[in-house]
Amino acid sequence: MSRYPRVIVYNAVSLDGRIDNFTADIGLYYELAGRWRHEAIIAGSGTILTDTTPDPADASFDAPVIDANDPRPIMVVPDSRGRVRNWLFLRQQPYWKNVLALVSKKTPPEYLDYLWQRHIDFIAAGDEHVDFKIALPELKKRYKVNTVRVDSGGTLNGVLLRAGLVDKVSVLIHPAMVGGVSPSSIFRASDCQSPEESIKLKLTHFEKLKDDIIWLKYDVVKS
Repeated sequence: MSRYPRVIVYNAVSLDGRIDNFTADIGLYYELAGRWRHEAIIAGSGTILTDTTPDPADASFDAPVIDANDPRPIMVVPDSRGRVRNWLFLRQQPYWKNVLALVSKKTPPEYLDYLWQRHIDFIAAGDEHVDFKIALPELKKRYKVNTVRVDSGGTLNGVLLRAGLVDKVSVLIHPAMVGGVSPSSIFRASDCQSPEESIKLKLTHFEKLKDDIIWLKYDVVKS
């Protein structure tokens, strides 16, 4: 049995691979996401920081009581720089049963104290940045996570794909061409400079959905 949980990268994109500047069918996106039996969602800190809603003034610092039979996943956010400061707001959302931070040895001690005071669990993995080759096995061991859905932008997707940690890629392709020159795409990897470094995929599912949205699922071909 693998030490690692199964990792699924999941995104809604335009036909030209962009994840912004078009209207995604969010209802459909989460309806399909619910078909996976995943115990954790990983979202990059950049994705989380797009919502600047602060912690409620009356938010409790008490440790949460987690129902062992709660089927909802946990929300996991890598944040080695300590930028996310609304964890209590995140914990109150109905989409997951608890939240978890991933940090590194370089994470400021002040931020670790901030997490401790609010009873926000964290996994320390890596020196300069979060090392997912350490964090993911710990996530599986400590929290019994067998499947992870990555709900994030191209930077985190790129880190996980380049590290060989992704098992499946699932995309909802919307009938839109966004254009532009900004790097907001499903996969960002500035160190990929040749065809030999591209991530090879094997198509496992093709389906036309409502409003001409195409659902594609791929296995990542491991070398």
